[in-house]
Amino acid sequence: MLSSLLSLIIGSILGLTQFRIKRLYAYSTISHLGFLLLALSVNSVESIQAFLFYLIQYSISNLNAFILLITIGYSFFHLVYKESSLLKEEGYLKDVNNSPIQLVSQLKGYFKINPILSISLAITLFSFIGVPPLIGFFGKQMILSAALDNGYVFITLVAILTSVISAVYYLVVIKSIFFEENDQKINPNFSSLNTLIYMGDAKKKLIVNFNYKNIVISSSLTNVISIFTLVILLFILVPKE
Repeated sequence: MLSSLLSLIIGSILGLTQFRIKRLYAYSTISHLGFLLLALSVNSVESIQAFLFYLIQYSISNLNAFILLITIGYSFFHLVYKESSLLKEEGYLKDVNNSPIQLVSQLKGYFKINPILSISLAITLFSFIGVPPLIGFFGKQMILSAALDNGYVFITLVAILTSVISAVYYLVVIKSIFFEENDQKINPNFSSLNTLIYMGDAKKKLIVNFNYKNIVISSSLTNVISIFTLVILLFILVPKE
């Protein structure tokens, strides 16, 4: 119970200070771990059922969030930063071996670049918050209901309060995506770029006209994102016996 209380508080409070997107995800996980520990602490039939459901739904949501982050990084392939770029921002890693998406500020105005991925990420983050009727709401509702039924009033109030606090840093990400201007522009070199593709013998070469508009996300990523997002969004429509 003490570990649950500390996880809820630390994950919510320290997450407010993060400007790196992956660290924000990490503190988000600590906060959600508090709910899982709360369910185990209650130790009733209802709480164990809630624990299993919460573990499954959070795994789906968290996996979808990281896949979306990777996919957004791929979609930045044809973009470069403007003159007022965040490349000079403190803490940004310029090493090419690092992830293309490192800072929350890199997601500014991403809705204008790819609306579908932006909406999918927003749905996933709203599920983390516990906004109904998304699947994350039912996970939190089941655990809090089981805790209240067994008399754990104080920690239930703490869990609700920390959920409201943690919603702030999720909403900051959503605000950056939908309501701020982006720092990227199309790479001008791509407008008239010819790529040499060698087919076996170096003498036999094929010149391909490269166009950034032809860049598409692989079907494996889009299928996984679509399935996970629809599960998060449409779970309420699952019929019950």
